[in-house]
Amino acid sequence: MTEAFEVAIRSDGDIVVARQRGRALAGQLGFSPGELALIATSISELARNILQYAGMGEITVKPIADGAARHGIVIIAADKGPGIPDVRRALEDGYSTSGGFGLGLPGVKRLMDEFKVASEMGQGTTVTVKKWRC
Repeated sequence: MTEAFEVAIRSDGDIVVARQRGRALAGQLGFSPGELALIATSISELARNILQYAGMGEITVKPIADGAARHGIVIIAADKGPGIPDVRRALEDGYSTSGGFGLGLPGVKRLMDEFKVASEMGQGTTVTVKKWRC
């Protein structure tokens, strides 16, 4: 099976590397071209959030299986930044602390099949998303 990987996110170039490697891994796992675009977009958005809000962190991407029936990919975006003050509000469409119009967390949640965020003030944030192969 294809190998999991981690990319340290410290610059815009790291976002590109994480996106490309994630797309390649998803391709090896048999995702469709449309699904590859969703996965790559989600990785980009999560990595950009790391840079913007925490300054640095990591993106981990690995293949997953749910028994013999389902196979997919999991993306974990983790940082040791300031944390999200109001996770519920951060998941609302249109809410932005940066004034930007990116997809944000609500967009990533819509693109992926499973979404979980854990954030603690002063400790950091971990967002875990999964996409199952159709």
